[in-house]
Amino acid sequence: MGRRPTRKIDPAALPEAIADDGTQRAKAELTFENQSLLGALFGQFDANLVQVENRLGVFIHARGDKIVIEGPEDSVARARDTLNTMYDRLAMGQDLDAGAIESLIAHSIQVSNEPTLDGIVRRDKSEPPIMIRTRKKTIVPRSAAQIDYMRALVRDDIVFALGPAGTGKTYIAVAQAVSQLITGSVQRLILSRPAVEAGEKLGFLPGTEKEKVDPYLRPLYDALNDCMPPEQVQRRIDNGEIEIAPIAFMRGRTLSDAFVILDEAQNTTREQMKMFLTRFGQNSRMVVCGDPLQVDIPGGIVMSGLADAVEKLEDVEGFGTIRFSAADVVRHPIVGRIVEAYEGDG
Repeated sequence: MGRRPTRKIDPAALPEAIADDGTQRAKAELTFENQSLLGALFGQFDANLVQVENRLGVFIHARGDKIVIEGPEDSVARARDTLNTMYDRLAMGQDLDAGAIESLIAHSIQVSNEPTLDGIVRRDKSEPPIMIRTRKKTIVPRSAAQIDYMRALVRDDIVFALGPAGTGKTYIAVAQAVSQLITGSVQRLILSRPAVEAGEKLGFLPGTEKEKVDPYLRPLYDALNDCMPPEQVQRRIDNGEIEIAPIAFMRGRTLSDAFVILDEAQNTTREQMKMFLTRFGQNSRMVVCGDPLQVDIPGGIVMSGLADAVEKLEDVEGFGTIRFSAADVVRHPIVGRIVEAYEGDG
């Protein structure tokens, strides 16, 4: 096995000065040993460097295998940490896209003094890396909330994941479920969601029962196919190891030796949520995902089953609750700004 590439920070290259406006200024120089990674690190036409510059208000100049960062002291430190983590991720064979970079930048702003090691965010240097391995990829946390979420998925019997779209609630839960199915710690993966229309009437859909409900379950199929080869997903569906069904299909069952995920849980009634949670069986895990601000239940129901369950069970032993915010959105950066704008409007 080859030696993992390393990077060096020259302490002598950190001169400080006071700008005319009184802001503490700094300069940092980074040297990256593995030059074959620099193209991916910088991005096409230095797009990745420009993204860091624009978000953190610094100037970045690349010279060969060196990068010089100049600007306000705090911003330079965050840019340095972000670039180091970007490089480490590339060295470990992980993808680096605009969304990943945005998440690293956002995380540096939220917890600029939180240690990182091996390119994977963690809170204690003595802790092992936080990650989920699946057939197709390794998922690492992109925000502080995702760190807590990944820990809760291992620690707690039932986890409530609350927050806006794009924060990775369902995707990470599916990845953890796939990982446990692959390793044999559970025998089945059950994915469910209520078949509720998001603010529009679709009428009577043609086709078989499966064809009628599949459009509602498409996001779950997409997450599965991102974690496993599609042919393996289909094979496991055919042999019953993976089941994707509306919540109504859960009635009367006991779900043992299973990893069970309920998506769009804000659209359940209190009765549906109680029915779902009481399906819990031996050697099982449950994850309940939803956005309390996006309730589409028809009929003017005052409180969704998700809000009711969190209120009743949040402090009960065995339950974990993770709350995501717009700052945790890991899709395109504009998604986070959209979420913030709509939350402010309410």
